[in-house]
Amino acid sequence: MSSNTDFVLAVEDLTVSFDGFKAIDNLNLYVDHNELRVIIGPNGAGKTTLLDMICGKTKATSGSIKFHNEEMTALPEFTRVRKGIGRKFQTPSIYENLSVFQNLEVSFPKGRSVLGAVFFKCTAEVKDRVQAIAEEIGLADTLNTEAGLLSHGQKQWLEVGMLLMQDPELLMLDEPIAGMSVREREITAELLKKISNNRSVIVIEHDMEFVKKIAQKVTVMHQGKILAEGSMDDVQNNPQVIEVYLGH
Repeated sequence: MSSNTDFVLAVEDLTVSFDGFKAIDNLNLYVDHNELRVIIGPNGAGKTTLLDMICGKTKATSGSIKFHNEEMTALPEFTRVRKGIGRKFQTPSIYENLSVFQNLEVSFPKGRSVLGAVFFKCTAEVKDRVQAIAEEIGLADTLNTEAGLLSHGQKQWLEVGMLLMQDPELLMLDEPIAGMSVREREITAELLKKISNNRSVIVIEHDMEFVKKIAQKVTVMHQGKILAEGSMDDVQNNPQVIEVYLGH
């Protein structure tokens, strides 16, 4: 059943099998404009696999992934990035020996191809964008610092900034606060809320306190399916969810 929707992301009947095991099993997920969605669920629920499929790292066995009503399932990863889907993995992939400024600068879309990078001129447009993003992620004071010298939290924010340089309309983050201090977690919560003012954000997270802080809507996954969806309160009081989390 394919229909036009107003959703940024419409995932329908999505399935992926690895050696006969359905890691994602006939899953439907709809994400609105400027929505901050958190996906939770026990280990092995398929959360990371779902993000891998949305960004194109893993190919679907069947089903549909629409981004702004455009079918994405056959498109390669880099094309999805160009269309506005940004993905941050669990380990930050920043250029440790470049400065914060340079990390943000090389993430500007025009510098993406090798030739683009060679003939890339740091124009006023790029400088302004780097400055704006650095302020947004709280690293405006560290622009000349080598990225390898940043704290763990700052490295995570820098990577978010590198994605924001590309101005994605959908940003996906896999456990963004892993290994962060309490203070860094608070700052990250504020950052994610701010980011979702003008784009959709999907976060996978285990830390329930953090989920409570940021989530507008929570999706609970279990065994490749969606078990429940709603506000944090709805989900926490759902008997099936309690069973999955506490029954093991």
